[in-house]
Amino acid sequence: MKNNIIIFKGIKFYNYSFTKIVSIIDKGGYLVAPAASALSNISNNKKYHESLKKSDVAIFDSGFFCILLRIFKGKKINKLSGYFFLKKFLSMNFKKKTKFLTIDPTVADSKINKLYLRSKNIKNVKSYIAPQYEHNNVYDQKLIKLIKKYKPKYIIINIGGEIQEILGLFIKNNTNNKTSIICTGAAIAFLTKRQAPINDVIDKFYLGWLARVVFNPRKSLIRTIKSLYLIKHVIND
Repeated sequence: MKNNIIIFKGIKFYNYSFTKIVSIIDKGGYLVAPAASALSNISNNKKYHESLKKSDVAIFDSGFFCILLRIFKGKKINKLSGYFFLKKFLSMNFKKKTKFLTIDPTVADSKINKLYLRSKNIKNVKSYIAPQYEHNNVYDQKLIKLIKKYKPKYIIINIGGEIQEILGLFIKNNTNNKTSIICTGAAIAFLTKRQAPINDVIDKFYLGWLARVVFNPRKSLIRTIKSLYLIKHVIND
């Protein structure tokens, strides 16, 4: 088991299959899928770094990160992107009474995400529209009250990276339910086509970054350039 847990900057990345990951998070806690651009910024964002270190499972979302670990650390990694994880997860056969809560950035996203979940035969869904959280002060008592009342089995956080993970930790620390919290951010937007049209082939060959650049050049080029700083972190870890 130890060989399948890779520690990077104090973060426990699980080099496991999808089935094994699901069996772990089903016991509760929160899963994170940090992008390369976000990992490259952990030295400048201490709260984000702390939320990753305290996560119950971190998966290898970034193909670039997997390549760097292979080159500089000799680690063979099984990439399990947030996109692929969420796609397979939402295609599982859940009981009709299983409660889901989605945390969405806008009303429009909420409606589209709910329709997508229902297309996967997930009917018991409630949505919460996230306010604009401050990076250094992620606090939402209204959300905590909703979770305690609704008692969802699964919470899927669909807001931006470096915030969703901090929110995931906040939820875990302020609720007593054995809820599984899935921080996969934009992954659901790939499935609903709200963002870059990523598919299994693009994901398999580590070309998600290219699809994002083509879809949204200005935003994605900056993210891609930021990701290059991850090389230094991997070499010095």
